[in-house]
Amino acid sequence: MQYYNVHFVFPAEAFIGVNIGTDLSDMPHPTQAVALLKAQQIRHVRLYDADRGMLVALADTGIQVMISVPNEQLLGIGQSNSTAANWVSHNVVAHYPATNITGICVGSEVFTTTPNAAPVLVNAMKYIQSALVASNLDRQIKVSTPLSSSVILDSFPPSQAFFNRSWNPVLIPMLNFLQSTGSHLMLNIYPYYDYMQSNGVIPLDYALMKPLAPTKEAVDANTLVHYSNVFDAMVDASYFAMAFLNFTNIPVMVSESGWPSKGDTNEPDATLDNANTYNSNLIRHVLNKTGTPNHPGIAVSTYIYELYNEDLKPGPVSEKNWGLFNANGEPIYILHLTGSGLVLANDTTNQTYCAAKEGADPKMLQAALDWACGPGKVNCSAMLQGEACYEPDNVIAHATYAFNSYYNRMGKAPGTCDFNGVAAITTTNPSEILLPQFEHLFSNV
Repeated sequence: MQYYNVHFVFPAEAFIGVNIGTDLSDMPHPTQAVALLKAQQIRHVRLYDADRGMLVALADTGIQVMISVPNEQLLGIGQSNSTAANWVSHNVVAHYPATNITGICVGSEVFTTTPNAAPVLVNAMKYIQSALVASNLDRQIKVSTPLSSSVILDSFPPSQAFFNRSWNPVLIPMLNFLQSTGSHLMLNIYPYYDYMQSNGVIPLDYALMKPLAPTKEAVDANTLVHYSNVFDAMVDASYFAMAFLNFTNIPVMVSESGWPSKGDTNEPDATLDNANTYNSNLIRHVLNKTGTPNHPGIAVSTYIYELYNEDLKPGPVSEKNWGLFNANGEPIYILHLTGSGLVLANDTTNQTYCAAKEGADPKMLQAALDWACGPGKVNCSAMLQGEACYEPDNVIAHATYAFNSYYNRMGKAPGTCDFNGVAAITTTNPSEILLPQFEHLFSNV
């Protein structure tokens, strides 16, 4: 077998994005979801459709959005240029540039989940691309299709990896398309499943991206490159698999990766601690711009799977527990991201609150309090006479409770702690200034 050392000149900075699935019994309103994205400083998202409500809510935020053609629409779009043009008109042109759409995923894991649509996949991609060209949007918006990493066979050692040859009649024209349009190969990488299916061959720490002693690293005998985690090995395997087909300048983007925080009894490694460890390590690794062992310094932008726990997902318990947040925006766990920038820094050590300003005009405070408890939809029943937060019975205490409740409900988004100038963000827990009975409210809102 011939081995390839692939070199790239890709200027793109590595980023972390988040997938947003919607199989929730209480899916937040698009404006609430976007408020959470802003509060967590998530600047890149991938949608599994082109939901109009989400695209409208994402307008004027600057957040970069990848939208998707669902698998069930592939046959129609792959067989009709006009259907594809109509789709782009409704879902892209109608929203761009106010909504910063940067990519279109044509289907998802088509080879493994919807193989009957695979023969028209490349046509669908070309038709979508033609519609973008016709609207002069092909430079700003790139077209690709996320693949399951299972289409890569013999993924270790990476230098011997190759794509499942039965898919070559589709893969080769697809890679030609990605190369000619300057797009990415999109790959879904799940070390959790690789670990679970390895019958003990893959150590847990190697799957979780934990630091390993050099003696515990995996070595590619052909290149003598050392690997300390599944993620890097799989990314390099995809580069080698492409090179085996003579494609050596297509960058890789990881469209899904994550770890479940809860599982059935036969899924003992789907735990809060492991999910936190994997996602924290992954985010740090991507943002450190280290690249992979065989392609150091080459950006591998990655979308975490996923924003919310999806309780309506079928299958084992783990399927419902990949989220970083529950439906009301509370983190499932606090990521260990100190020093990794601002994205997803939901660490409570930097907790902020919204409080009434000292010296604010009481009438303006009262008006703001009335708005928060009315149009602002804050539940202010705890401040009624005889309830837990009635005392201290003054407008500053009541307004602070209402302001902070609203600020949290809006995901602590910029501009949600102003109230006509009578409120301000503080790092001091208001319960320390007001009364101890407020404390549970400020720790849970």
